[in-house]
Amino acid sequence: MEGFEPRSRDLNKGIFTIFPGLCKGCGLCIEKCPKQSLHWSEVLGVYGTPTVETNEDCILCGICAMVCPDTAIAITQKPRDGGEKNTEKKEKPLKH
Repeated sequence: MEGFEPRSRDLNKGIFTIFPGLCKGCGLCIEKCPKQSLHWSEVLGVYGTPTVETNEDCILCGICAMVCPDTAIAITQKPRDGGEKNTEKKEKPLKH
């Protein structure tokens, strides 16, 4: 959708992204944010209602993304220590 490009904010631990084309401005994310770091934005969403944006207090807990009924928020965590997580499972030798 033209005019509804995703808006991202790069934070220390990751990236907060809002998709204005999906946000209907219900405010559930603002209500549930444990740090009260979400507030109304000047950017209008799909129904002409304000979308949200975050400030530096955001801890990227993901509660806002979980409660959003329209999946208009995405939280992307940055890898710790700048490296990728090792997801390989170490197999134990079988005992005979």
